[in-house]
Amino acid sequence: MTQAAAPHPAGDGPTSPWAWVPSLYFAQGIPYVVVMTLSVTLYKTLGLSNTDLALYTSWLYLPWVIKPLWSPLAELFGTKRQWVVALQFLIGAALAGVALTLPTPHAVQASLAVFWLMAFASASHDIAADGFYLLALPQRQQAAFVGVRSTAYRLANIGGQGGLVYAAGALAEHTGSVAQAWSLVFGGVGALFAALALWHAVSLPKPVADVRGPGRRAARGLVAEFFAVFGSFFRKPGIAVILGFLLLYRFPEAQLLKLATPFLLDPVDKGGLGLSTQAVGIAYGTVGLTALTLGGLLGGWVISRVGLKRALWPLVAAMHVPNLAFLALALAQPASLWVISGALAVEQFGYGLGFTAYLMYMILVAEGAQKTAHYAICTGFMALGMMVPGLWSGWLQDQLGYVPFFGWVLLATVPSVVMTALIRVPEDFGRKTDA
Repeated sequence: MTQAAAPHPAGDGPTSPWAWVPSLYFAQGIPYVVVMTLSVTLYKTLGLSNTDLALYTSWLYLPWVIKPLWSPLAELFGTKRQWVVALQFLIGAALAGVALTLPTPHAVQASLAVFWLMAFASASHDIAADGFYLLALPQRQQAAFVGVRSTAYRLANIGGQGGLVYAAGALAEHTGSVAQAWSLVFGGVGALFAALALWHAVSLPKPVADVRGPGRRAARGLVAEFFAVFGSFFRKPGIAVILGFLLLYRFPEAQLLKLATPFLLDPVDKGGLGLSTQAVGIAYGTVGLTALTLGGLLGGWVISRVGLKRALWPLVAAMHVPNLAFLALALAQPASLWVISGALAVEQFGYGLGFTAYLMYMILVAEGAQKTAHYAICTGFMALGMMVPGLWSGWLQDQLGYVPFFGWVLLATVPSVVMTALIRVPEDFGRKTDA
């Protein structure tokens, strides 16, 4: 905590944050999208059932669920800068490991083991990178570069879910082997990540506030403080409603997300749309994610203008009503990529709008003296709310088929709406006031 209070984070290295902020948050986004999204497409193209791929990849959320539990390690040992660089090299090695496992006879089991390593490294990198950002920049620059880091993270998502999926499809057509195509993709991303790690080893500044942790000598005190932080979070007024909202607001999306790509890839005779891997990269990974980003920007602007309380219900509607697009696609099964891309853009734009309400509510919940730690706990429950429904979503779709499953997703909005009605939001929270 004394680190964060440093008056100015000046130190060695490039003085301009442009030298490292965009690349740092691009590096933060790549492993997350690989583990959470690219793995679903990979296993679908390798022939796994929806039941298996949803179950296996949903468990990969676990490191982000329990991330707050090991976050004190970054305070105890080494500097944030050392953690960032070391974890980036580890993530690069894990990406290369996935590339090496895919051509083997036990590709699924071996790659899943490496994905687990990558997931824990990525969640740990999130902790270190966010902490480093706070130490390396004065508060004025932190605010100025919030948009830059968010844009870099989104570009990583679009590049991963769009560009890499498209590349895997094109390489599969060229090589005649899906496993070899994905192996080349992961090998290329691994090389890119090694280059990013080398760049950050040179370009990251060395702020005076980023001091080496005290090690085991301070462990007992830090553990006591850690449990005190958790205790204060669970003593918040209305904690049952808070947790219910954090866990259930995205209850429909948690199930839909795992089946969106399989639905696009499955052949028409199985109820899917029969798109190629390249087409999925364009429609969902590029058009869809761009719409998601724009929706998030608009949602933030709306809240800044009218406040979260007034914007809440319109944003909730924007979150859930566009899920009708998937039901309409499943019923009509259009062949036009333009129509499919347009429907996905509508759904993703609405999701981006509605998700801003969730993010702002987490900020509200975290308000107080320990806001950083409490916000991290909120993100753990956010990840848990995505993980658990995802575990059964593939099995449910396999039992019902796509049309009834998407109907169920619409019905699953009820718990989200109920919890939204129960939360309390102060007037004008989130609204910018005139200076």
